[in-house]
Formats: sequence, C-alpha cells, structure tokens
Amino acid sequence: MKASFATNGAIADRYPELVKQIADAGHEIIAHSTDMNGTIASGMAAGAEAALIESSLSSLEKVTGKRPDGWLSIARSQSFDTPDLLKAAGVKYCCDWVNDELPYRFKNELINLQLNHELSDRQIVTVQQQSADSYAEAMSDAFGWLVREAAQFGGRKLPMHITPYIMGLPYRIASFEALLADLTARPEAWFATGGEIVSSWEQQQ
Repeated sequence: MKASFATNGAIADRYPELVKQIADAGHEIIAHSTDMNGTIASGMAAGAEAALIESSLSSLEKVTGKRPDGWLSIARSQSFDTPDLLKAAGVKYCCDWVNDELPYRFKNELINLQLNHELSDRQIVTVQQQSADSYAEAMSDAFGWLVREAAQFGGRKLPMHITPYIMGLPYRIASFEALLADLTARPEAWFATGGEIVSSWEQQQ
C-alpha cells in the first residue's frame, strides 16, 4: 500500500535523503507548512501567508522533483485567504476542513479532502488514553459501518491518520500491523493516497 506523508518544508531542508526515499518508494508527499511553528491564522497578512505556503512547497519540490498537490495546515488552521492562496500556489487539495465525509470543491475549485480527527491515533491513544488495540478496534468498527453505507449509498472514505512517534512505538506497532493485515484482506478495501482518492472522485463527478 502507498500512503500520503504530511511533511514540513524544514524536514526536506534538513533531511532531504529521507524525504526523497519516501517519494522514490511511490508514496505521496503533501505539504505541512514550513515547520510546526508555521501556523496560519486569520490575523496573518496575506503576503506573509503566501510566502509561507510557497516556502513549504518549494522546499519539498526541490527534494522530490514534484510540487505537492496536497496541503495540510498545522492544527488545520486557515485564514480567510488560505483557499485562494493555496489555489494560486498550484495546490489541488487540502485536508483542513473536517465538516463532511466525502470530498467537495470550494468555489475556487480547490478540493477539500477531509482527514478525520476523531479516529486519529493522536486522539484515541494520547488524548483519550486508549490502547493501540482500542484504536484498531475503532478503525475496524468504522470500516464495517462504512462498508454497509457504501453498499447503499456509494463509496465511502476512512482516513487512517497515523503519527509515527505514537503508533510506531514497539509496544503499539503490532496492533497496527494486525489491523492493516485484517483490512487488506477485505475485498471492499481500497488503500489509496490522498491524490489517488481525489483523482478517483474527480472522475465520478
């Protein structure tokens, strides 16, 4: 399976060989601002925000040879200018607006691809203080429910929002790998990057 890696521009600047290895393996790199302090807010000047977006995209493009199609803001925070600035910078989709379950377009044609927060490992494991097994059970339950909805209403999307330093720890990773083995064995499952999901959704419009 291939994944989308939300990556700071600073990571590409400091560890280019790691980012290049991820891209060369066929995974998708989406922009995750300049660094973890690169938060966008409504009081930010449009010029400063445009420069931040361009810096992030350019750093990642320099290393991978491809300008990212996707964007995930730090803390999913945007200003009133963000959708237009992302569109102007060549971004095709963002993952910031968690107000629906299926993709949709803004008026400026930027696509929103929701990244569910409630089912992230950060929320379940670190905020709710649940085990990795509980995370896996929640994802499996969500998958089963969405499969039934899909059979009645059409395709459904279940983001797997994983943080390496949370789920990747030795005492959690086995639960996650068992979940992947279970889901990949189910005929209804399609594992896809954000870009692949957007492309499939566009073809159905």
